Amino acid sequence: MSLTRSAEATASRTADSRWLELLARAGFIGYGIVHLLFAWLALQIAFGTSSDDGDQSGALRTLSAQPLGKFLVIATAVGLLAMAIWQALEAAVGHRAERGRERVVERLASAGRTIVYLYFAWTAFKVFKDAGSNSADQQEALTGRLMTSSGGRWLVGLAGLVLAAIGVGLVIYGLVKRFEKHLKTGEMSPKTRKLARRLGIAGYVAKGVAYGIAGLLIIVAAVNYDPEKARGLDAALHALRDQSYGAVLLSLVALGIAAFGLFCFLQSRYRKV
Repeated sequence: MSLTRSAEATASRTADSRWLELLARAGFIGYGIVHLLFAWLALQIAFGTSSDDGDQSGALRTLSAQPLGKFLVIATAVGLLAMAIWQALEAAVGHRAERGRERVVERLASAGRTIVYLYFAWTAFKVFKDAGSNSADQQEALTGRLMTSSGGRWLVGLAGLVLAAIGVGLVIYGLVKRFEKHLKTGEMSPKTRKLARRLGIAGYVAKGVAYGIAGLLIIVAAVNYDPEKARGLDAALHALRDQSYGAVLLSLVALGIAAFGLFCFLQSRYRKV
């Protein structure tokens, strides 16, 4: 029992590290830049001018191609890794202000964020090492291999269901303004608080729509045995563009994703870390 308490105490001290806090806040800036570039790629898809993946890996490759791009990509990777460590510690010993079921939910959410930030940190590292090949093609190839295995279509369908559920959860999270509980709203001016609320709502709803469509496409791919439909966010954005008034709808989603990018900049200053 004492060993468990000692481990928790060590984790708590690490979570309270000033360096970890600074790196995590820098990570939010990198995360924001990635989403702004992601939004730019989505706009290009809306008007048929995109030549890269319409997802975060495409955004990182776009960043890598700019002056000092390699440095910015690896700096983003380090920041995202720090965010992953921070959220892993929060999942392990954090959210002590909550009690009971509320704390369990918050710790599970932190565990989910850990996976997301680790994935993006790894993607950034692959792009830095020039190993980040077309992520949509990779997802299609993986889906095709899974579908040929026993029970693979069920796994693909389950993955799509989880992704669609995450999308719905992000929409709800944004609409009920749950993100505000993680912000230092007391340090904000009234104008900044209003701006953070609007950016947060727009950003989470837009991301939720994109992930929800991606999840539905993966489910359809599993049902129809069609790996080409399981290309993640890139396919979701193209599918949205191909609908009636699709360019307008996709432009609105792109603006929402850009709003999330700006919201990340605010989080770098006001997020409770």
